[in-house]
Amino acid sequence: MLKRFTFILLSLLIIFGFIGNQASLASTNEGEGINEKLGVPIVVYGDTLSESQEKKVRNLLEVKNQANIDEYRVNGQDIANYIDGNPNSRMFSSVKITPKEKGSGLQVNLVTPDNITQVTKEMYKNALLTAGVQNATVDVASPVKVSGHSALTGIYKAYDEKGAKLDQERMKVANEELDVATKLAEDAGINQEQVSELISAIKKEIAKQNPTSKEEVEQIVNEQLKSLNIELSAEDRQLLTNLFNKIRSLNINFNEVQKQLDEITSSVKDLVNDKGFWNSVANFFNSIMNAISKLINSLLS
Repeated sequence: MLKRFTFILLSLLIIFGFIGNQASLASTNEGEGINEKLGVPIVVYGDTLSESQEKKVRNLLEVKNQANIDEYRVNGQDIANYIDGNPNSRMFSSVKITPKEKGSGLQVNLVTPDNITQVTKEMYKNALLTAGVQNATVDVASPVKVSGHSALTGIYKAYDEKGAKLDQERMKVANEELDVATKLAEDAGINQEQVSELISAIKKEIAKQNPTSKEEVEQIVNEQLKSLNIELSAEDRQLLTNLFNKIRSLNINFNEVQKQLDEITSSVKDLVNDKGFWNSVANFFNSIMNAISKLINSLLS
């Protein structure tokens, strides 16, 4: 009997020791110092946050040492200044921007995806590329459920405060892009992943074809809708055409961010089977626990 209990104990130690090692590896970044070349991360808090909510957001964004980051706050007046929003807006969503080496691209993480109800990370990434944000990791978090639109304002303010002003027109068009994306996902009968894939595909075609008129933009929009088997009303098609005609007029070189656009498309395709994947993961661990339970019962019987 003693040997059986010893075997059980060793088995459990191996399993939980493995889990502990993974947690230890995940925390190895806590001791990183200040990057003197790229600068410290920037955190922008929504001004409506209470003291306890701000503390929660700080933990969510893994702010371990406030001396090693630059902190700002964004309010309703900022949303009016940067994207012509409502100056009475309540701001909860907060962001952390970590500068990366040139060529690293743009990475967006939704730390609290259940609380960002309308904007996916692919939508953020598309809009930020339009605004001119590159070579950074952007983490978005909110302690309460919000649409997620105000996070863009926090990002714009962060760049402004650091003296790296983004183009005002590109920022406004990026916000319009986000508005169109969320509207289509809510009202047009297509899901968020399809919207992100569509927007990325149109951008790639604009980079490839370099349209010179609104009519050519409209043709690209229609071609991509057909290619992706997406049906939209005439009104929604016009929304897309108007948006991308504005983007065309900004002369954005999307060839420079082709890799990021490809990554958005790839990420969206992965999300299609995401539910099935996580179900298989859950089934895998359930089978392990069932096997362990049967082993323990057999040894004790």
